[in-house]
Amino acid sequence: MGTVHTLIESRGRLGALGFDFDRRIVETAANYMADEDNGIGFVYSGWAQAALPHRRLKDDQTWQINSDHVKLLIEPGRRATEVGDPIWVGVPYGSRARLIMLYLQTEALRTNSREIELGKSLRNWLSRLGIPIGGKSLKDVREQAERISRCRLTFHVQAAGRAGLVNQNIMDTAMFVDGADPAQGSLFLETAKLSETFYEQLRKHPVPLEEAAIRAINNNSMALDLYCWLAYRLHVLTGPRQVTWKALMGQFGGGYKEQFHFKPRFLENLSLAMAVYRDAKVDIDEKGLTLRPSRPPVPQKQGVAAAR
Repeated sequence: MGTVHTLIESRGRLGALGFDFDRRIVETAANYMADEDNGIGFVYSGWAQAALPHRRLKDDQTWQINSDHVKLLIEPGRRATEVGDPIWVGVPYGSRARLIMLYLQTEALRTNSREIELGKSLRNWLSRLGIPIGGKSLKDVREQAERISRCRLTFHVQAAGRAGLVNQNIMDTAMFVDGADPAQGSLFLETAKLSETFYEQLRKHPVPLEEAAIRAINNNSMALDLYCWLAYRLHVLTGPRQVTWKALMGQFGGGYKEQFHFKPRFLENLSLAMAVYRDAKVDIDEKGLTLRPSRPPVPQKQGVAAAR
């Protein structure tokens, strides 16, 4: 992917569009390269290996995803009603849920606290990432905040011959004002608190990300997942590592029944992720991907300093 970045540097955005590259890749790479904001975000390494669904599921449906070392199960929460049984609110999904999760994790590490400021702070951060706050967009953010607040996670992690099971809620307190009218007042509480278990896992295993990269692909949930995955995997490799199409579909292909449907979509989003991760070294062939040792998107010292 380094070629598109080199072309943009030598010929500019318009010049690069004259070559054999998808317009979206050129535009994404150019937007990323022109972004001078050097902010850093963080995500728990478990999310870099197994992520949320891309599309809305049935409200009572659980979500499971498997990668090489992590299995993730997300169970939807329920909301009490004035009359009758509680109703399912569904698991979080899509790009908005991912951006809210990034905010929660980034703020927790930045402030060294489980208690996160919401309201104006959350809106400002989403605006920084290019998300318009108002109307339908605000209602979508509120809906995903409720889903995040009510759901329950199970991460089954296996590494170095050892296995561990972590059951947790993401939040100890909700992010939203229950029953709030979107047309009146704030939809969010002033503060919310990450669960202690989730916060401790985040502190032990953070993955630093460039905010400029997140901004450039903010509306594409699979590209966000692939960027986080590459940021987590590539810089720790000591040699080439092959990942088969079967494994890739198991991790990223939830919702796809056939590999021939999944593969083109995956490759499109991989190109977008690599457009915002210039140093990523990834080869593609009929067997799958070959990952190669690459510099991290955020230098290690810079990431450690930002997380303190």
